[in-house]
Amino acid sequence: MMMQKVTRKYVEKAKIGRKQSYQNLAVFPLLSPYAAAVDYIILDEALDQALIQVVEVDESGSVPELKVINKSPKMILILDGEELVGAKQNRIVNTTILIQANSTTVIPVSCVEQGRWSYQSPRFHSQKRMMSPGLRAMKARQVHDSVRASGRYQSDQGAIWEEISEKAVRMHAESPSMAMAEMYEKERSSLQKYVNHFRLTDMQVGAVFAINGKVVGLDCFGKPETFTSVFKKLVQSYALDAIDWFEEGRDHKVLKGDVTKFLKASAKATVETRPSVGLGTDLRLESENLTGFALALDDQILHFSIFVQGNDGSRNRFPSRMQRFSSRRRIRT
Repeated sequence: MMMQKVTRKYVEKAKIGRKQSYQNLAVFPLLSPYAAAVDYIILDEALDQALIQVVEVDESGSVPELKVINKSPKMILILDGEELVGAKQNRIVNTTILIQANSTTVIPVSCVEQGRWSYQSPRFHSQKRMMSPGLRAMKARQVHDSVRASGRYQSDQGAIWEEISEKAVRMHAESPSMAMAEMYEKERSSLQKYVNHFRLTDMQVGAVFAINGKVVGLDCFGKPETFTSVFKKLVQSYALDAIDWFEEGRDHKVLKGDVTKFLKASAKATVETRPSVGLGTDLRLESENLTGFALALDDQILHFSIFVQGNDGSRNRFPSRMQRFSSRRRIRT
């Protein structure tokens, strides 16, 4: 109950900014005076400055785990869904993790490159990409179930491979290894057009995103600087689903009232707490129609992310995926 009060107060502090939109993607800025007094750097900064090494757990490797070596005197925040490229296969992070300074931590990951298991490089690097929110929503539900059953932050690897494969086929972005990265490479020009149409605003700690006129999720942080650092990466990830699920002739209007309802429901989501993989407390968020997570340190929210679950009763279907892809036309930007 204590952490539920923490998440509720965090969400209730946020004010909804003016909607920004492009094609079928709408972004509602979340503005807040909230400022977590936690000093950390994000994954991309740490990799760019060679303050961190991300490697396979050993020479033979382990699909659901990677080793993070933090050589810095600062904590490092690694976000759910961030992609790590290289080594024996590309992975994404299963939940948001705060890595302790000068430490080595084994983190839970999922493979997003089914057809490769051979060294491409000794270490992982970043292409500044995140898993799209539809897949993150599915993974969040899987991780929640795994944590509840076994205490481990694992996904259903087979289901993730299947979803990536289906998405790659729809987007005509198959590759020999069925890498998630191929979709981003193929749609690079279109994704940049989306990114170019959205702007940060003062005091912005996050955003609510809507696709095809429906709210699909939010990502927000403990301080504006973090959201600023990952803004383009997040917009690209939501834009990838917007491109995938575009429906010709559909009304893409979304009302501020829908966003308000979504935030109120997010504030009321039940919270289950466990020790995080790294520092702090991992919060699993759930309601009848929502699934998500948060990371807190000393009752301060560092990352809060929540997604709408499918209205068809399916626990791992994104709302915009109600209609079969074969009956829709692709977006052209």
